[in-house]
Amino acid sequence: MNIKKQLMLIAVLASSTYCIAQVTDAEKDSLYIQQFEDQKEPDKVLHAEPLYIDLIRDLGARKGEREWNIGLGMTDKLKFDSYESLVEYEWAPVDRLGLEVELPFTFYSPINGTVKDSIPSNQLNSIKIAAQWSFFVSDPMATSMAIGYINEFELSDFRNFGKPLVKGNVYNPFFVIAKRWGNNFHSLVYTGPMMEQNFSSSKVNTTYEVNLSLHYMISGTRNFIGVEFNKTFGYGDFDMTIRPQMRLGIADNLLVGIVAGIPVNRENERLSSFVRLIWEPGH
Repeated sequence: MNIKKQLMLIAVLASSTYCIAQVTDAEKDSLYIQQFEDQKEPDKVLHAEPLYIDLIRDLGARKGEREWNIGLGMTDKLKFDSYESLVEYEWAPVDRLGLEVELPFTFYSPINGTVKDSIPSNQLNSIKIAAQWSFFVSDPMATSMAIGYINEFELSDFRNFGKPLVKGNVYNPFFVIAKRWGNNFHSLVYTGPMMEQNFSSSKVNTTYEVNLSLHYMISGTRNFIGVEFNKTFGYGDFDMTIRPQMRLGIADNLLVGIVAGIPVNRENERLSSFVRLIWEPGH
C-alpha cells in the first residue's frame, strides 16, 4: 500500500511540475513585457529598437533614463575602406522626451594600390544634437509614435581642420511609428527629409529617408534578431541597404548589437559591418 501511495505521489508531482513548466513558457513573454511596461508611470510599450538607425532614447521614454553607445563599423568603398566610430549619450530629462549628443568619426584606408592622397581625409564628421518627443503611447494597441529633430554641425576634415571649422549644417526632422505584434514580433518605420547645407556655396541638397525594421524578440529577454531596410531617395537616385542584425544581452545593463550591411546597388560600396555597445548606467 505504501508503494502505491508513493507512486501516486510521484505521478502527481511530475504532472504538476509539467503544468507549471508549460504555464511558465506560455506566460514568459507577457510577464517580461508587464515588468518592462508597468514598473512605473507613465505607460511605456516595449519595442525592438533598430541598431543602425538608432532612436533618440526609447519610444515613450521615462524621466531619468540614460544610455551610452559606442559604435564601430567598416565599409568597403571599392577603392578604399571606410571605418566608422561614434560615441553617443542619450537621456530623458522629462517623461516622453529624449535628448542626444553624438560625435561620429570616419577614418579611411586605401586598398588595391589606391593613392592615399586620392581618398578622403580622416575626420570628426560633425557634432550631432537631437531631440525626440513621444506624443502617442498606447499600451492596448502596443503602438508608439514620435517626432524628432537632428541637427548636425558638419566639420572640416583633419587635413583642413579649422579652414573653416564648421563647413555646413544638416537639418533632419523625422517621424517614428512602432508596433509590437503579439509578444515577440516588432515593426518600426523611421522617415523624414535630410537637408544638407554647404555654407561656402549656400547650396542645399535634400534627400528623403525611409527606414523600415522588423524584429523577433527572444522570449523573456531583450535579445532579438531582425533586419533593417535603409532607403534613401534623392534627385533621380535611389539607394537601399539591407542590414540583418542581432542584439544580445551581456549583463542586465549591457547589450551588444551586431549589424551587417548589404547594398542593393553596389555602385558606391560593397559589404559593411557595424557593432554597437549599449550601456545603461543605473539601470
